[in-house]
Amino acid sequence: MKINFGDNNYEELQAAIEKEAMVLVPVGQVEEHGPHLAVKTDALIAERLCAAAARELAPEFPVLVTPTVWSGYSTREVLRWPGCLTLRLTTLIEMMYDISAGLVRMGFKKAALVNCHGNHPGALEVVVRRIADDFGVYLALTNPMLLARPEIMAILEKGAAGSCHAGEFETSVMLYLDPDSVRMEKASDVDILRIKEGLSGPGAFVSTWGVQKSLTGVFGAPRTATAAKGEALFRALVEGQKKFLRSYARLEPAA
Repeated sequence: MKINFGDNNYEELQAAIEKEAMVLVPVGQVEEHGPHLAVKTDALIAERLCAAAARELAPEFPVLVTPTVWSGYSTREVLRWPGCLTLRLTTLIEMMYDISAGLVRMGFKKAALVNCHGNHPGALEVVVRRIADDFGVYLALTNPMLLARPEIMAILEKGAAGSCHAGEFETSVMLYLDPDSVRMEKASDVDILRIKEGLSGPGAFVSTWGVQKSLTGVFGAPRTATAAKGEALFRALVEGQKKFLRSYARLEPAA
């Protein structure tokens, strides 16, 4: 069995099913990330994260990684700049449901949707709940940036205000993963977040795009990004993902 789902033939996939392999589905987006980052940023981070976590977990239990889902939902504000290949929210939900249902119908019992795009959590939660209701199979949804939030915040110089979209966090990670795609000479901190008191926190949601108007397609402080930070941030993502997936692998279906 090869880790990349698409590199296997159906006999190898059948063997993976019989070994109760876990499937990771990287979910990103192609959209503008300011003038300094490539539009592939979310999708590339999702792809590299899943690949790294799967390679490191493979000695412990069998893991497969599907091709990356590179088109999803983005808020209309992002369309002010070229580069966003967005789906309607309902289309994203139905597409991810069909992909997930396809895996379940093949016989896979453990799969995780690994989301690296900020507009997706609510929609993907709907998907895993529908799959549970329709098939009795409990898929996982992970949002890696939240799984590793304490470790990430300890690394960032500008904190949350500097890292919402194409800021210090994503720019650092891309400087580490794909430095040739980063144009640091075009990076600007003009769109660092100025969220009003009481409008942010884990228990509530207001879209950043509706609170502050971005001038450059960025929310954050990309000029503070470095490749060294990116390596540390990426390792935090991988370790957070691995920790969760180990627990998920041990999860027994409810009687």
